[in-house]
Amino acid sequence: MEEFHKVRRLPPYVFEQVNRLKASARAAGADIIDLGMGNPDLPTPQSIVDKLCEVVRDPRTHRYSSSKGIPGLRRAQAGYYARRFGVKLNPETEVVATLGSKEGFANMAQAITAPGDVILCPNPTYPIHAFGFLMAGGVIRSLSVEPDDSFFPPLERAIKHSIPKPLALVINYPSNPTAHVATLDFYKEVIAFARKHEIIVLSDLAYSEIYFDGAPPPSVLQVPGAKDVAVEFTSMSKTFSMPGWRMGFAVGNERLISALARVKSYLDYGAFTPIQVAATHALNGDGKDIEEVRSIYHKRRDVMVESFGKAGWDVTPPAATMFAWAKIPEPFQALGSLEFSKLLVEKADVAVAPGIGFGEHGDQHVRIALVENEHRIRQAARNLKRFFASADVAPDNIVALNAHR
Repeated sequence: MEEFHKVRRLPPYVFEQVNRLKASARAAGADIIDLGMGNPDLPTPQSIVDKLCEVVRDPRTHRYSSSKGIPGLRRAQAGYYARRFGVKLNPETEVVATLGSKEGFANMAQAITAPGDVILCPNPTYPIHAFGFLMAGGVIRSLSVEPDDSFFPPLERAIKHSIPKPLALVINYPSNPTAHVATLDFYKEVIAFARKHEIIVLSDLAYSEIYFDGAPPPSVLQVPGAKDVAVEFTSMSKTFSMPGWRMGFAVGNERLISALARVKSYLDYGAFTPIQVAATHALNGDGKDIEEVRSIYHKRRDVMVESFGKAGWDVTPPAATMFAWAKIPEPFQALGSLEFSKLLVEKADVAVAPGIGFGEHGDQHVRIALVENEHRIRQAARNLKRFFASADVAPDNIVALNAHR
C-alpha cells in the first residue's frame, strides 16, 4: 500500500539505524556506553518529586486539566522570565504550558502554517524545527547555524528570492546539536530584520540554564519590540532533569500564543495536574537545583573533552547544552556520520548521534550527549583509544566491517 502523504514527506529516521545496532549489541551481551540520545540520566530533584506525591493524593487533581496550563504554573513561568531575563509577561495572554518544547513547536507549526509556506530554518538543527513545518505542509529553506555575521547574508537572499515570502524564522541558541550560543546583540539584529520584513521569529531556548564558562545565555524577548514578532519555547526537561514529565512553555507574542492555545484546545487537555503543580514548585524555587544540574554537566564536559583528547579525538568544549558537536576524526571522515556512528557501536561499544540526522550540513560531525557519569565517559574514552589504535582506516575495509549488519 502507498504510504500516507505526511509520512511520505518525512525522510528516513537515521537515528533508528544506530538504535537497532545498539539493541542488537546489547542482546549479544555488549556493554554499550550510550552517548547518543539526549535523555538525561540525572534524577528529578527530590523536592519536586515530593510535591508531585503530595498533590496526586488529592482525587480532585485526577480530572482533566486546562490545555494552556493551570494559572499558577503560567504565573510561575512569567516570574521565572522576570527574574532570569528581566522580561515582563502577561501569564493570561502571553504564556502557554506545553507537553515539552517539542510538542509546543510542532503544534505552533500546525497553528500558523498554510500549505507551501516558506520557513527559514538553521541546518543542522533539532529535527522538529524543520519536520514540524514539513508535516504541516510548509517548505524549508536552510540557513547557517552560526550566530555571527555569516548568518545574515543568506537570510537576506532568502527574503529576496523566496516565493512566497518566508512566514517564519527558526532560531535555537544554545543550539542543539552544535552548542553555539547567541549574544543579545545578535538577537537585536534578528528582531530588527524580522520587524522590517514582517516575519515571525520562533526561538527554541530549551538549554537556557545549561551553560559553562561565561554569562548566562540571553532570551530573544529581552530585545525591545521582540514580542511584536517572536515566541520563545523553553523546557523543564534538562533544567530540572524532568524529561519524562513532559513540561515546557511557549511565551511571547499574544497573537501567536492565542493561535497555539486554540490548536492545543482541540488536541489535548494539558499535562496531568499534579505534574503542573510540581513544575510550579520547581519554577518558584531558589535555583539551587538548577545550579547542581549545571555543575554536573560542566564536570562531565571537562572529563569528556580531556579523556577523548587523550584517546586521539579532539573535541571542542561546548559553551552550553548537554552536548558536544564533534568533528569526525580525519581518517574516518569519508564514511560520513551514519557509518562512523555505526562503526563506534560495533567496534568500541560507544553510541553517538550521527550528525546527518540533524540535517545534511551536519554529516561531518556527530553529537555526543553527556548522559553518562564521569566513570562511564572515561570508559568510553578507553574504548575509543583501543579502537583508534587497532582500526584499519582504509575506507573499503571499514565499510566491509559493517556490510553484514
